[in-house]
Amino acid sequence: MKFVKVLPAFLMFAAALPALAASRTVTLAVPGMTCPVCPITVKKALKAVPGVSKVDLSFAKKDAVVTFDDAKTSVAALTKATADAGYPSKPEGTAK
Repeated sequence: MKFVKVLPAFLMFAAALPALAASRTVTLAVPGMTCPVCPITVKKALKAVPGVSKVDLSFAKKDAVVTFDDAKTSVAALTKATADAGYPSKPEGTAK
């Protein structure tokens, strides 16, 4: 009978878990992308970061739009990944 009393509370807690993690999108300026092959390397580096669900790159704009789970990674981890791949980046809107 204790299980029956605990079950509703557990279900409410379990339903709230997805609300704790939020999907975020950030645009990273990647000025070092100088050839059409560069975005392939940057995309591969970003997709390797745990929590990244989507990466869209624009060679023409020299930017990357990254969607990620903010409970699993951060903007700092994303910029580190691009820098480690040889392409330093900054979130758009930050001072250069």
